[in-house]
Amino acid sequence: MKIMPCPLNGPRNISEFSCFGEVKEHVDPRDLDDAAWADRTWFANNTAGVVREWWCHTATSYWFIAERHTVTDEIVRTYPASELFKARIDFAARDEGGGSTTGGKSK
Repeated sequence: MKIMPCPLNGPRNISEFSCFGEVKEHVDPRDLDDAAWADRTWFANNTAGVVREWWCHTATSYWFIAERHTVTDEIVRTYPASELFKARIDFAARDEGGGSTTGGKSK
């Protein structure tokens, strides 16, 4: 049995978790055309080595980040997403004229 060290719930069976892919830098979706956004959304780097990934403990819906070695499948460390992301980013919807409705400012 493989154990995942959850930052909230402690060591748990890996079957209690779901992986949601690599952690990527935030970009404003309004700055990318549809093809670039699709590439960013659906294509992974598939790096050999340690990568940061989004994980969720499905029983509690707790989201966190795990650093995992993709070759050995070793979980190097896990931590709350707040260690990496310090502020909330709100991306505003475009209005009918193509402009931002709130300017997409961070809170």
